[in-house]
Amino acid sequence: MADARFEDADEGPLYLGAETAEDLGVVSALVQDAVLSAQDMRWLPRKRRFALLLNRFRWEDREAAEREGRPYERVRSVLAVEGVLAVRTQGIDRTDRDLVLSLLALEFEPDAEGGGRLVLVLAGDGAVELEVEALEVVLKDVTRPYVAPSGRVPEHRD
Repeated sequence: MADARFEDADEGPLYLGAETAEDLGVVSALVQDAVLSAQDMRWLPRKRRFALLLNRFRWEDREAAEREGRPYERVRSVLAVEGVLAVRTQGIDRTDRDLVLSLLALEFEPDAEGGGRLVLVLAGDGAVELEVEALEVVLKDVTRPYVAPSGRVPEHRD
């Protein structure tokens, strides 16, 4: 019997958790350039949960798409943060129902008690700051991938 190989795996939806800064770096890279509306963010104070419904660029599929000559893809994903004590926003007009936000990175600033601040950095100087009891983030794809409407890889101009 042979060992399993990476190449033999079927590609499936992502379902990842982050409880350390290193884990968060992986999740941050996967959600970079995800887009959402301000209406796609929810804070459930009683459950201490903050969740976003994202249109995530499939960075993990980029090389395969280029190699196979097929379009780039996006997928709808839920990014959920547990143990959220407070939520603050900057640079977001939550009354603008047509506002489209672009998520650039997730940054964690720990405190001495094991909790800290999780900052969702948005394009255009926007941010969502979550005060958390501990770092507990989940990323889960919830739809099948679809062709990226722009047909291009997201890029950042200085």
